Amino acid sequence: QEQFVESGGGLVHSGGSLRLSCAASGFDLEYYAIGWFRQAPGKEREEVSCISSYDRSTYYADSVKGRLTISRDIAKNTMYLQMNSLKPEDTAVYYCAAGLTVDQRMDTIRNEYQFWGRGIQVTVSS
Repeated sequence: QEQFVESGGGLVHSGGSLRLSCAASGFDLEYYAIGWFRQAPGKEREEVSCISSYDRSTYYADSVKGRLTISRDIAKNTMYLQMNSLKPEDTAVYYCAAGLTVDQRMDTIRNEYQFWGRGIQVTVSS
């Protein structure tokens, strides 16, 4: 059965760091596009970062550029989101996802995700 095991969320002060992890089982993460989403209370879910399955290009939402880094460890079949210089507005439930890239232009990557994590709470206090 394909699934993710998530870890790394929690409470951190503004300016602090966290690393979120999603360990995949039942499928080989290496061959998939991967992405991280977040959803804050009362807001729509947004994609904060992803990696293309075409050419491993990366995308970051403007709100997180320079502070968040997406990566994967093929040997551990695990994907990560390193979050630095956290702000209170980063508070949300974060979701990992894996799927395939269906369209890619110069500045955009569109992935269709098949596998989703259950969500990791990240809370940043001011």
